[in-house]
Amino acid sequence: MATPYNVVVIAGSLRKESFSLKIANALAKLAPATLKLDVVALHGISFFNQDLEAAPPADWVAFREKLQKSNGVLFVTPEYNRSIPGVLKNAIDVGSRPYGKSSFLGKPIGIVSNSPGALGGVSAAKHLQNILPGISGPIMGQPEIYLNGIGDAFDDKGNLTKESVQKVLQQYIDAFAAFVEKQNK
Repeated sequence: MATPYNVVVIAGSLRKESFSLKIANALAKLAPATLKLDVVALHGISFFNQDLEAAPPADWVAFREKLQKSNGVLFVTPEYNRSIPGVLKNAIDVGSRPYGKSSFLGKPIGIVSNSPGALGGVSAAKHLQNILPGISGPIMGQPEIYLNGIGDAFDDKGNLTKESVQKVLQQYIDAFAAFVEKQNK
């Protein structure tokens, strides 16, 4: 078998029991052999400040290098106040700079939004779809995935137990694997 495509999965929440992190880890377990998912939490990325660009902090450099070495990026985000969390926007700002040298450029992108509520993070996903063009590669359009009612999908160890969610995630990660392969040929 060929070497699997390396995909950085960015969990857009800092909360210890984050649904986004649990979903990212579930996707890593469900990924076909053609993908290797590297789940990234955003705890260690310092605030973007363009004044630091001449000598960027080590955490920025490491994050950018991880993105540059990847074959794709998958965002898993909750919705905060009808948008993405500030920590995720900060990571996008860090990864997309310096101007014209975005580490996301050319990378196939996937977006998984989630919420314990009824709307499934639709606004967060739509904001990512507005932010990413021009600094990323192509964004997978179909299938779209907005996970609602996610609050009871995991056991106390963080394992995905809700069969309906597992089925949707499997369909999504299989489609994303095909998308990444197509974009990397």
